[in-house]
Amino acid sequence: MGRAWWVIAGWVLAAAAIIATTPSLSDITSADQESFLPRSYESVQATELGQKAFPQQATATAIIVVKRADGQKLRPADEARVGQLAQSLKVKNIPHTSGYLTGPLAVAPDKSVQIINVGLDAPTPDDPALLDAVRDLRSDIGPELANSGLTAGVAGDVASFVDNEDTFNSAFAVVGVATIILIIGLILIIFRSPIAALLPVVVVGVVLSITTGLVAAAGKAFDLSVSQDLQTILLIVLFGIGTDYILFLLFRYRERLRAGDDKRTAMIVSVQRVGEVITSAAGAVIVAFLVLLLASLGFFGSLGPALAIAVGVMLVTSLTLVPAVVSLLGRYVFWPSKAWQRAPKATLSHRLGAVVGRRPALVAAASGVVLVALAAGVLGYKADYDFSAGFPQDTESAKAAKDLQRGFAAGALAPTEVYLTTSNGSQLTEQQVNDFAAAVAKAPGVGQAQPPERSTDPSVARVNLLLDENPVSNEAITLVREDLRGAVHAAAPPGTRALVGGTTAIFADINSANNRDLSVILPVAAGLIALILALLLRSLVAPIYLVIAVLLNFAATLGATVYLFQGLQGEPGVTFQLPIILYLFVVAIGTDYNILMIARLREEAREGNEPHEAAAIGVEHAGPTVAAAGLILAGTFAVLLLAPISFLQQMGFAVAIGIVLSAFVMSMFFVPALTALIGHKAWWPGHGDERRVSGPRTPPEPATVAKE
Repeated sequence: MGRAWWVIAGWVLAAAAIIATTPSLSDITSADQESFLPRSYESVQATELGQKAFPQQATATAIIVVKRADGQKLRPADEARVGQLAQSLKVKNIPHTSGYLTGPLAVAPDKSVQIINVGLDAPTPDDPALLDAVRDLRSDIGPELANSGLTAGVAGDVASFVDNEDTFNSAFAVVGVATIILIIGLILIIFRSPIAALLPVVVVGVVLSITTGLVAAAGKAFDLSVSQDLQTILLIVLFGIGTDYILFLLFRYRERLRAGDDKRTAMIVSVQRVGEVITSAAGAVIVAFLVLLLASLGFFGSLGPALAIAVGVMLVTSLTLVPAVVSLLGRYVFWPSKAWQRAPKATLSHRLGAVVGRRPALVAAASGVVLVALAAGVLGYKADYDFSAGFPQDTESAKAAKDLQRGFAAGALAPTEVYLTTSNGSQLTEQQVNDFAAAVAKAPGVGQAQPPERSTDPSVARVNLLLDENPVSNEAITLVREDLRGAVHAAAPPGTRALVGGTTAIFADINSANNRDLSVILPVAAGLIALILALLLRSLVAPIYLVIAVLLNFAATLGATVYLFQGLQGEPGVTFQLPIILYLFVVAIGTDYNILMIARLREEAREGNEPHEAAAIGVEHAGPTVAAAGLILAGTFAVLLLAPISFLQQMGFAVAIGIVLSAFVMSMFFVPALTALIGHKAWWPGHGDERRVSGPRTPPEPATVAKE
């Protein structure tokens, strides 16, 4: 590393050029969710037909739910007063609002509430102007209903976001601060050095700036758009893998310094030994992310390449910039601690390694039973699409939604939109529309059917159905997918066709697409990761059980989450996004620990150690690195448990427990124990464990995860 300064200077120039010349990530960010599902799905076809046939329909809807303050039924005078409220609000011309529809049909059958439907118009569904429109509505409703004996609340997705915006912002602020504190704090405990503790934070900050520029440039070049969530996901992924790779290098560098190497030799040997591991680990993660291109859900198709670019930049950084900086600092990277100078006495990792080496069959069986027992929870997995249930229920929007669902059918907040259109573009007759409307009103699960609406296009009509079930529940989604769609299609008169759209239908199609994507992505990713492992290890046996271990760990993680949230807490399901989140952060990143451990086992075997002894020494030396990296990453996600939002809690717990299982059960016990049991056959046919006499030998000094 004699030319470390040249490497650093080259990095500074390259980073400055990339940041200065590439576009901003916001230039390719899109909130358009039409591409989330392919056009082959019926809900997308229904949405497109509705946008063409009913161009006046709003981007979103706010529902003003009015009731008597004393809880009594609405009287004729109250209904008239609600009509006046709608007219008064309409006259105010609140920006981005339209419609203000109410009347006899907007009164609940039990007279408990009356609603006013307000259209919210903006270029995109997440335009901040919609939030301001809801705030303006609320500020004007109060004075209008003063002394009327009536009270009102605004419900709907936009209103819910307004109510929970502060909760979201504070949750992510807490998570962001806690992540930095955890990373710095834990590395400070491990190495007792502020320099080592700050290194990942500084490096990831540099890499993030470069990555966003490269992703934006790639998006411009290949006409790709990305979700607004990408910046957050990039940050999490980079902190996860960046911290891992830097720890891999620092632990090995400290080991070589203790062995008596000078700082230059220590870094050369460390990069030789760990560089292959980091390259293979990054390759596996890049492949796992690129496999997302096979997903039918558009969001994942754009997410994969962006994350692959991020990992690629982190890989280059870990093999060039980080070694250059650390080699210049030398032993001062661990300043002011002097613990790096002496090997610690017998440690926990030494004792654990001894147990694995002496009793590999028992260790493999025990750790395998833990993983299998947790994986059994997958059998009870149910997807949950109801985000609102996870938010605080004492907000105006939540209370108004409950009032609405008590007065009308449960699906009133998100009607299922059914479109009827002629096959040849001819005009629909009144008889066809009325007969169709009467038939779909009797379809399975329909609580109420609103009167049919004719489009300005004479070949299209729409009927809104209010389901008996919560429109984002599993029951409603299953109903639409299995029974309702079939009944609606059968009700279409000859020469016409019917399409089912709306929120529930979209989630039904997302459910189908999600299941299809996982059934494709997991096997393909497993096969490609196995190929990378085979190239790294020159073996066909080890990659098989390593990939099986990774897939078992994925199932165990999902099962543990099901046990906690569906079993102990009684939730109707876990968030539908969880399997793909676990794929991103547990399967992809968790594979790093397996690769680090198996590479160390091979290294110890090459030093002439028999399989059981190699397992013991491998766990002793690689265990602390795996434990430290896993602890930091798991702790980062565990902070999400502090958020008062259910799906953030689920995500935090699931990823944290997944990383814990990856690091402390799979990589520390299951994989080394299996490798010891299989012995030399694990490396067939390449015999990668054959002893090599050249090169510096790693001394068998104990290692530790905690303070030394």
